[in-house]
Amino acid sequence: MTDTKNDNLIAQVLTLKDLAAYQPGAVVSRTVINKATGTVTFFAFDKGQGLSEHTAPFDALVYILDGQAEIMIAGKPHQLKESEFIIMPANKPHALKALTQFKMALVMIRS
Repeated sequence: MTDTKNDNLIAQVLTLKDLAAYQPGAVVSRTVINKATGTVTFFAFDKGQGLSEHTAPFDALVYILDGQAEIMIAGKPHQLKESEFIIMPANKPHALKALTQFKMALVMIRS
């Protein structure tokens, strides 16, 4: 699978925080790697926005780039801030909520 819309990112020095911009009342995402073996996606959440509870068949690493978020994993809340990360285990329900505006990187490896 080739992701030609991100060809301009390859072999470039970039700032992670700049890959997704805040928008009022919205969740913005930008997938920069989308392969059969995994994805890397950047998100920007306005305060109060989130992702409802869901599961994924693979472990996923969430790294907070800016702001603060609450991540629920199997009913247990985890509060994270800039420079912290958590691994959400496969097949466990999880949800995210922006306590402030926040940005995150989501890395999911499928194999």
